[in-house]
Amino acid sequence: MSKPKTAISPTRDDNYAEWYQQVIRAADLAETSAVRGCMVIKPWGYAIWENMQRVLDDMFKATGHQNAYFPLFIPLSFLQKEAAHVDGFAKECAVVTHHRLEAGPDGKLVPAGELEEPLIVRPTSETIIGDAFSRWVQSYRDLPLLINQWANVVRWEMRTRMFLRTAEFLWQEGHTAHATAQEAIAETMRMLDVYADFVENWMAVPVIRGEKTAGERFPGAEQTFCIEAMMQDRKALQAGTSHFLGQNFAKASDIAFLDQGGTRQHAWTTSWGVSTRLIGTLIMTHSDDDGLVLPPKLATVQIVIVPIFRSDEEKPRVLEYCNHVARDLRAQRFADRPIGVLVDERDERGGEKVWHWIKKGVPIRLEIGPRDMEKDALFVGRRDRAPKDKQSVARAEFVATVSATLQDIHDELLKRARAFRQAHTHRIDTKEEFYAFFTPAKVAENAPPPIHGGFAMTHFSGDVELEQKIRDDLSVTVRCIPLDPGEAGICPFTGKPSAKRVVWAKAY
Repeated sequence: MSKPKTAISPTRDDNYAEWYQQVIRAADLAETSAVRGCMVIKPWGYAIWENMQRVLDDMFKATGHQNAYFPLFIPLSFLQKEAAHVDGFAKECAVVTHHRLEAGPDGKLVPAGELEEPLIVRPTSETIIGDAFSRWVQSYRDLPLLINQWANVVRWEMRTRMFLRTAEFLWQEGHTAHATAQEAIAETMRMLDVYADFVENWMAVPVIRGEKTAGERFPGAEQTFCIEAMMQDRKALQAGTSHFLGQNFAKASDIAFLDQGGTRQHAWTTSWGVSTRLIGTLIMTHSDDDGLVLPPKLATVQIVIVPIFRSDEEKPRVLEYCNHVARDLRAQRFADRPIGVLVDERDERGGEKVWHWIKKGVPIRLEIGPRDMEKDALFVGRRDRAPKDKQSVARAEFVATVSATLQDIHDELLKRARAFRQAHTHRIDTKEEFYAFFTPAKVAENAPPPIHGGFAMTHFSGDVELEQKIRDDLSVTVRCIPLDPGEAGICPFTGKPSAKRVVWAKAY
C-alpha cells in the first residue's frame, strides 16, 4: 500500500530531524546565515517570537517586574568570581581580545589594539547584572528588586539546529534580589508557574513542572526548576527554567544590604529564562507531514481568505465579498486582541495558495468562490484537521462563532499533545526494562531509524555517578523530579530507597 502524498518530505516517520528542517523551510520561518551556527529569523518566524514576547512581557509586568538592558560584553574577571558558573560555561564562551582592525603587511585586515582584559560575549548575564545590583541595593528598602531583560546571547555550540541550539539566540532573562531565602524561593516557583501557564495556555503544549538533579542544575545555582515537554519523536525538550541561586552570586558580586536591625546581609537571588527554543517546541509538538501547525493564540494571521475565481470578470466581485468577510471577522476578538485576517489576492491558482497557507500553519482557511457567495457561505478548513476535511458554513454563523472555533482548535491541539505524552509515558521498575525501553529495535538495512522510548518514570536514589553512567550508556538523562506528590519506592538501579519517581528521557 503506497503512502499518502504529503507536502513535507521526508515525513516524520522517515526522518524526523530532516522533517523538522523542511517544516521550517516550507513555512519560511528561518534560514542559516553566513555565520556558522547562527540563523536568520525571517518575518513569519519572527512574528511568532514577537507574539510570544508580547504575552510573556505582559505576564512579567503583571507580577511586578520591570525591563532593563545590560551590556553584551562581560569582563572575564566577572565570570571568574563564581567558580561553578565559569566552569559551566567556559567551553561555550566567545571571547573578544582586540578592539580594532588594521591592515597587515599583505594588505589584509588583522586584529589590533589588544584589550587589557578579555571580554566575554554574553552567554548569560548573572555576573554583569550582579555588578549593577551591587550598586542598586543598599538597604532592605531596595528589595525586592525585580528585573527582566530581552536580549540575545551567544553560546558557541558545536552541533546546531535552528531554533533549538544555535550559537546565537534570542531570549529573556529575569534576575531578582530578595531579603530572605523564602522570598527568593517563592519568586523562583512563581516564575516557573508563569512559564507553565504560558506554554500550556498559549502554545497548547503540556508540560511537567519539576526540579533538576544536581548533575543537571544551572552552574552556580542552589536549585534549578524546569518545565519539560514531549516532542513527537518522544524526546524531551526543556521549555523553560527558573533558578534559586541562594547567596552564591550575591556574595560573588557583593549584592548586600542593611537589614531593619542595621546588620549587613547578602541578598538572595534568582534567575529565569525562556528563548526562541520555544518556537522549536511549538514546531515539534504540533506540526505534521503537511507543514507547520500554529496554535491560534500565537498566530499573527489566524484566518486566511483564499478567493476562488475562474475569470477576470468574476475576480472583482469575489474580492469585494472576501474583503467584506474580512472586515466582519476583524471586528471579532480572540485572546484579548482583534482577530488577524489576511485576504490572499496574489495572482496564483487557488489550490497553490491553499497549500501555501497550510504549510505556513494558519489556523483557519476560508475558500470563497462565486457559488459560495450565492449561498452567502464560506468553505472552511481547520489546520488541526486533514487538508481535505472542509465544510461549507453560513457566513453569519461562522462570524458569530469564530472566536469559539479558534479556542476549539487550541483545545484540540492541547488535548492531542497530552494524549500523545500519556501514550508514551511508562512506569518502569526494573533495570532491564529501562534499558530495553531506550534501546532501538533492529531494523532492515537502509530502513528509516525507528522512533523509540518516551518518558520513563522510575524511582531513583539520586546517585550522581549512576546518572552519568546511564547518560553514557543510553544518552538518557533525568529530565526532572516532578513537583507533584509521589509515592516512595526502591531505585531499580541501586536497590536504595527513593522518595518518588523521576522522568528519564532522551532530550534536545
